[in-house]
Amino acid sequence: MRIDQSIIAKQNEQHFDAHQKKLAIAAETVPDLESVIQKLVDFQVAIPSWALGAGGTRFGRFSIGGEPGNLEEKISDVGLLHALNQSSGAISLHIPWDIPSDPEKIKALAAEHGLVFDAMNSNTFQDQPNQKLSYKYGSLQNVNRAIRKQAIDHNIEVIEYGKALGSNSLTVWLSDGSNFPGQLNFRKAFQHTLEGLQEIYATLPDDWKLFVEYKAFEPNFYSMTVGDWGQSLLYAQKLGPKAFTLVDLGHHLPNANIEQIVSLLLMEGKLGGFHFNDSKYGDDDLTVGSIRPYQLFLIFRELVEGMDSRGMNHAKDLGWMIDASHNIKDPLEDLLQSVEAIQIAYAQALLVNNAEMEAAREHNDVVLAQELLQNAFRTDVRAIVAEARLRKGAALRPLETYRNLKVRASLIEERGAVSRASGL
Repeated sequence: MRIDQSIIAKQNEQHFDAHQKKLAIAAETVPDLESVIQKLVDFQVAIPSWALGAGGTRFGRFSIGGEPGNLEEKISDVGLLHALNQSSGAISLHIPWDIPSDPEKIKALAAEHGLVFDAMNSNTFQDQPNQKLSYKYGSLQNVNRAIRKQAIDHNIEVIEYGKALGSNSLTVWLSDGSNFPGQLNFRKAFQHTLEGLQEIYATLPDDWKLFVEYKAFEPNFYSMTVGDWGQSLLYAQKLGPKAFTLVDLGHHLPNANIEQIVSLLLMEGKLGGFHFNDSKYGDDDLTVGSIRPYQLFLIFRELVEGMDSRGMNHAKDLGWMIDASHNIKDPLEDLLQSVEAIQIAYAQALLVNNAEMEAAREHNDVVLAQELLQNAFRTDVRAIVAEARLRKGAALRPLETYRNLKVRASLIEERGAVSRASGL
């Protein structure tokens, strides 16, 4: 299924006058409005191939119907999102869930939908059918050299797929760790992991980046071998200039100060990518901005300030991706909501006056600093975000347009009511 731009334009007609009135109000209160709109026009968020079907928990999984059964259908679904918001122009693949049997054909199909390939993702947190050796006791940390070699070879294979598709980065998330005291020699586990990452790093093309993702807990609960940003940063520093830390919002202990983590990683030039989601308790994989929108804004404020201080391009110098699991929502609706929440937080962060904020800090004016942040957060920027979409030929109201066009019903008719997304 594809959505023609003329159909979107027709849907936009009924909202255009109301949108113009709201935009005029925003123009009265937002200085340098055109600059903010242009940054939103340029900003893209990658969609992971594994987020296009129904997710699940250890208790069960509920199909939504019309789920993509292969990589081609997943690309089509991301194409639908991109047609609606023109801000989802990249897809991130997980290998071996989504192995491209014909990379050139897959690359051409993605281009037809206006998509490019974002970071490639390896998988050593599961045993695959016909896999020779098990990752039950870890992959790169494993005491068995043969198992470590299997994990290394897999990551190198993922790089080769990425090269064929035009990607330029590899994300490594390791579930390695331990569940019981005494189970693991922490130092040896770290050293084995570092040596494995060094072998993988040595095969990276010159223009590639390696993202080391961390997670505080799960599936191991006593220790994780890449458990926090400090451990990830250690690996990245030891590996070299092409290695960076990747921050996933859901991979922290409750109440972690993620905005401070982001600030320091940017200061060190070692923040490489960002995975967006939201959570109430742990790695809940909820819709971005659905639980802690103010935290999301504060994180974006540090991202904007940190990138500006280093002269970085907001749209290109960091990897932006949604990483979520959709257990009860239509995944495409959830992703539309998430992309808009990211754009809103980004736009609000752009409204903070840097000079006024720094002056408040220099004078220890805590009240004024708080007011500057909260005034930006409380500014309704939805019309600004919608204007950026409009200028790109996207829908003024993506979710409403998606429902008006009965996209899910069309996908169910095309793929069946009991389809299941591949790879999950």
